[in-house]
Amino acid sequence: MPVRSLTSPILKWPDARTVDEAVRRLAARLAAQHPELVHLGYFGSYARGDWGVGSDVDLLAVVAYSARPFAERVLDFDLSGLPVPAELLVYSAQEWQSLPRVQPHFATRMAREVVWVWPPQGGAGRMAASA
Repeated sequence: MPVRSLTSPILKWPDARTVDEAVRRLAARLAAQHPELVHLGYFGSYARGDWGVGSDVDLLAVVAYSARPFAERVLDFDLSGLPVPAELLVYSAQEWQSLPRVQPHFATRMAREVVWVWPPQGGAGRMAASA
């Protein structure tokens, strides 16, 4: 979260490197807790490099399966420990694969923008939703 200097009224917001490192640690923790986690990445301002004071980190997870409705899946994931607020979208692998057909504009944006952090070595790379 933002930190105020003792001698200045200016807030210092976590930079992209700090957020990237925190998301990578979070991904490792979540993967240990959720064997169904296939990929985790971030998109939005931190991925594009245009973040600023007040920016949150937008996270995207792909899980092998989920019995929960889409809107409830985030409840299974503890996002504590991140230095900025976070939002998480959780897609099943099947939903992720059908995304270009169901939401083509969003799928194109994700293919271009997501920085994949799980699995840590390659794996998803710049994985794109594909039909």
